[in-house]
This record gives sequence, structure tokens and C-alpha cells, in this order.
Amino acid sequence: MSMTSPPGWYPDPGIPALERWWDGAAWSEHTRPAGAPPRRRGRPALPVAVAGVVLVAAVAVAATFLRPGDDGAGGGTGSPPAPSASASGPVSAPASPPASAPASAPPSDGPADGPAAVADQLNGITLPVLDGWREPEYGTDGAPTVATVADAPCPSATGRRCARGTVSSRTAPASDTTSPQALAEQDIERAAEWAYGEDRLGNRPHGGIRSHRLLAARPAVVAGRTGYLVRWRVVTGAGPGGYVQSLAFPSPAGSEAPVVVRFALDATQDAPPLTTMDEITKGIRPIGGPTGGGVGSTIAP
Repeated sequence: MSMTSPPGWYPDPGIPALERWWDGAAWSEHTRPAGAPPRRRGRPALPVAVAGVVLVAAVAVAATFLRPGDDGAGGGTGSPPAPSASASGPVSAPASPPASAPASAPPSDGPADGPAAVADQLNGITLPVLDGWREPEYGTDGAPTVATVADAPCPSATGRRCARGTVSSRTAPASDTTSPQALAEQDIERAAEWAYGEDRLGNRPHGGIRSHRLLAARPAVVAGRTGYLVRWRVVTGAGPGGYVQSLAFPSPAGSEAPVVVRFALDATQDAPPLTTMDEITKGIRPIGGPTGGGVGSTIAP
């Protein structure tokens, strides 16, 4: 009699430093660092009554999947697939739930299952979650982030996958200037390195940056504030390269430190179009405040 491992996070057979989500029938594309706790960022807590309903529903769903003798969706025994070689990653099923694998929910696959916006509480803004985008389980550097649901193998990193598009916000680093134009011009090189250069582990998933070309440098209105953007086309050592943008503007929260939002889109046909950068810029909103008006609100982004 075969046994089906319940949905959960399990050690990735191909990458020991990661855990991969097992949905009860097959491996998903979602991964996270091994032993990491579930992230909770930018989402308000559920009211007690709603949380109770969600808990009851979760118990009912778990009971449905764990009924003895219940067959899988394909009409078979419900057993995990046998190991096989695949370019998309490991597919061998976990034998049993390890003690280190918490029974947490898998990451959301899109706006329908998650928030319509990701909140950056520190800087007083929200980033819109467009169709085909989501809030990833883990950002690249802990900053509030949205990324495309679709990904692909990284051009120069075996066993790793790279999102087709990523946007994240952060407080501008300490500087002698608070001018949005100067900040965007200073940050664009860091944004390019953040997206297509060396990662925190010293790896170069895209083969490093070979060259860049300026595409745009202009004022932009963000959350009712006048800001400035700089956009580059980046050529990488491996893969298609892409587009990066630094967008700097005063914080709607009234803090002295400005905000910088970094954008990255791959230069491939299946990546979001370049106009997505403008769409996301227009969708950035102040937390709990009006979306229009303010200094420079008549300037087109």
C-alpha cells in the first residue's frame, strides 16, 4: 500500500540548501531557504471571526486530502511520482514529512489568492500586484517586493530559477542630497547590480553585467509626489539581459528619507512589456491616504 506525503515544505533533493513545496501530488516551483520560518510582511492580520472561519476551512481541506485510500486527481493511488531527470528541477517525492518541515501554506500564485498590493510600512507606500504577478515568499534582500509568477532557469546558475520581472521598494541610502533626480542617477547602477549582477552569495546568475545603455531619464509623479526615474537597457554575460529602472521620490509618510523603487524586467518575449514599469509606477499608492493631488501631480510619468 502506497502512502501519500501531505502538502508541505520538504528538503529539495537537488539543492540541499533549499526547501521546495510539495502539493501532495507533485513538486511546485516554489522554494525557500531550508529551515526558514514563513514570512509575514505587509499583510494585515485577519479579524478574529474571519481567522476562525479560515482555520475551520483549512482543517476541512486537510481532512479531505488525508483521508485513507483517497485517490489522486489522476485516478491513481495518489502516490508521489517516481524520481526522474528533468531540466526544471528535482521531481522525486519526499518519503515522509521531516521534523524540520513546518506545515505552512504554499506561497500565493497571483493576486486572486493574495493581496492586491504589497505594503511598505516603513516608507508609507503600497506596490500594486498586477495580473501575472505576486508577492514572493522571500524577497531578494528583505525589501517589500512583487515579482512575476512565471520564471525560468537562470542563464548561468544550474538548479536556480529567476523571475522574469521584479520590483522592490526601499528607503534611499544616506546621502548629501535628497533631490529625486540625483538619487535616481546614483541608484541606477546599484539597481542593475541588484537585478543582473552578483548576488549575496557571490554568484552571477546572469553572468554579470557587460554594458548598459540609457533609455530614459525624466520626472515622474508617484503617489502624488514629484519624483524622478532613470532607466537602462542592460547587456549581461549570459542570457538576454534586461531593463532596470531606479525611481526616487519623497516619502508620502512625511519622513525625511526619500524612497527608491527598483524595477527589473527580462528582455525576452515571454517577459512583461516595458510599459509595465509605467503601469506599476502609476499604481504606487500612499498607505491610508489620497491617491491624487500633491506637488507635481500634473507632471506625466
